[in-house]
Amino acid sequence: MPVVKVSDLAFIRLRAPDLGLAEKFGLDFGMTTVERTPTALYMRGTDPDPFIHVTHLGEPKLLSSAWDVDSVDDLKRLAKTEGASGIETIDEPGGGKRVRLVDPLGYEVEFVCERAKSAPLPVTPVDLNLGWDGLRRTSIQRFPKRPSQVKRIAHFVLTTPDVKKVLYWYREHLGFVRSEDIYQGEPDNIIGSFNRTDRGEEYVDHHVFFCRYGPASGLNHVSFEVQDIDDLMLGHDHLRAGDYRHMWGVGRHFLGSQIFDYWCDPWGRVHEHWTDSDRLNVHGGEGLLSREQAYKSQWGPLAPKEFHAWATP
Repeated sequence: MPVVKVSDLAFIRLRAPDLGLAEKFGLDFGMTTVERTPTALYMRGTDPDPFIHVTHLGEPKLLSSAWDVDSVDDLKRLAKTEGASGIETIDEPGGGKRVRLVDPLGYEVEFVCERAKSAPLPVTPVDLNLGWDGLRRTSIQRFPKRPSQVKRIAHFVLTTPDVKKVLYWYREHLGFVRSEDIYQGEPDNIIGSFNRTDRGEEYVDHHVFFCRYGPASGLNHVSFEVQDIDDLMLGHDHLRAGDYRHMWGVGRHFLGSQIFDYWCDPWGRVHEHWTDSDRLNVHGGEGLLSREQAYKSQWGPLAPKEFHAWATP
């Protein structure tokens, strides 16, 4: 039995030497500033989460991932595990309580609950005149040039030479269930694993945590849902005009099925826009697939070779 079953990814915590540059990227990527102090920057999406992306002042580094749990009772169980911080009060936007652990790669993992929600930000829905429903929209549709509107943080990806060790730690402590494990050569040689939260019969994203093989350990990418494909493409054009480094996209993944677009922040940390992902309940997933079956796109460009082993500290 896992220690707890997390309900979702709450936020990512990074460090960067220039908060002004970090804020500019965040705004161009499609987030909204919540608070900026001399030493920290908090940004949110359009959903009610108080923040989904934190940048602290300092040398570039991944500091932690944070995960929602259902109650203080979950925190009490976590606080009894080896190396846990004990229950702390969060002195950041939205408040709440947390327990901190350290994963096998040395990154902090925060478990949070009782964060106060914010009012959602306004979003204009898009009606599409699709082939099977060709008259949903009768007005002329025009899109202004603008960034994407990030909805929420969606998943978190680590690269490591020891996939099994990291994977089993996250499953044991966070209660993930396997969507797919990826092998190379023999089926027990696991080189990647897509994992989702266990909410029983409730449908959740195909994956909230992906662990993949690479020669160095670190952050591969962090992913954010945007509103729809038009929103993703508007963001693509906006980021390209801003002269940011484009990593991969636009395409549709095979595993997860989401439409994707990957961009680097000024320090090389890869941030993904996605929309239209598969959603599964506890009964879903394909189990075990070979590398040749798994690492491909349904349409769009092939991944650059560097992306498969990408890891930033």
